Amino acid sequence: MIELGGQQTPAPAAGDMIKDVTEATFMQDVVDASQTAPVIVDFWATWCGPCKTLGPMLETAVAKTKGAVTMAKVDVDQNQRLVQALSQQGLPLQSIPTVVAFVQGRPLDMFQGAVPASEIDAFIKRAIEAAGGDASGGLDEAVAAADEMLEAGAAQDAAETFAAILQEEPHHARAYAGLVRSYLALDQVEQAEATLNGAPVEISQTPELEAVHAQIELAKQAANAGPVAELQAKVEASPDDHQARFDLANALHANRDVEGAVSQLLELFRRDREWNDGAAKTQLFTIFDALDAKDPVALAGRRKLSSMIFA
Repeated sequence: MIELGGQQTPAPAAGDMIKDVTEATFMQDVVDASQTAPVIVDFWATWCGPCKTLGPMLETAVAKTKGAVTMAKVDVDQNQRLVQALSQQGLPLQSIPTVVAFVQGRPLDMFQGAVPASEIDAFIKRAIEAAGGDASGGLDEAVAAADEMLEAGAAQDAAETFAAILQEEPHHARAYAGLVRSYLALDQVEQAEATLNGAPVEISQTPELEAVHAQIELAKQAANAGPVAELQAKVEASPDDHQARFDLANALHANRDVEGAVSQLLELFRRDREWNDGAAKTQLFTIFDALDAKDPVALAGRRKLSSMIFA
C-alpha cells in the first residue's frame, strides 16, 4: 500500500499530473501509474456538452492535490478498441462523461455525468484515502508489526494484534485484511470469511479487503484441487482439454506455484478466451487481486493478459 503522507516532495508539473491517454499508453499511464498514486480517468468526447464543463472542474480538483492523484483523459472516439476492451472487463462506458478512479491497478470508484465540485472533491478524497491508508500514527505502526508477525509465521499472535487494533479503529482496512489473512494462515477459512463479511460497509470495497476476498476464494478452491502430476500429464496428452488445464492451474496455485498457475491460465485464455464463460480471465483476475499490487507475477500477468485482450 502506498503511504501518501510523511516527507513532502515538490509538486509535479501540470503536464505530469494531467495527460491525454491512448490505447497505447493506457497500461503505463493508468494501470501501472495507479500502483503509485490514484489515477482519475476522464472518458470524454469532443461532441459531449457535459464533458466540456466537467473536464476543467476535474483538472482543477486534481491540481489541488499537488500530485496525490493524477488525471488521464481518454477520448472515447479516438480509442474505441480500448473502450470496448474495458467494457468487456466490466467497466460500464456506455454513457459519457464517465470518470473512474484507478487504485493499485484496478478501478475502485466511478461516477457518470456532470456533478458539483464538492462531489468531485469527495470522489478524489476517497481515492486518496483508499491508496494511502485510513489510520495514522501508532495504529499504522502496530499494523506493520502485526504484518511482520504474520510473515514470520506467528499467525495467532498476528490475529490477536489485528483484533486489538480493530477495537480502537473498527474502520482500519489494513487491520481488517490482516485479521482475515491471519485466519487463512491458520487454515480457518470459515472464520476468515465470517470476519470479512462483518467488515463495515464503508471499507468493504477497499483494495485491502478486495484482496483478501480473492484470497478466500482461492483458499476454497485449493481444498478441492487435484494432484499436479496427474493433471500435468493429462494436459500434455491433450493440450486442448481446457478443463484439465484449468484444474491444473488451480492445483499449481494450491501448491503455491502462483507463476505456474498464471502461465496455464494465460495459455488457456490464448487458446479459447470464451471457454466456460471466460473462466480463465475471471480466475486470472482473482489471482491478481489476491496478490500484492506490486507483485512481479501480478504485474507481468496483467501485462500479458492486456496484450492478448487488446490484440
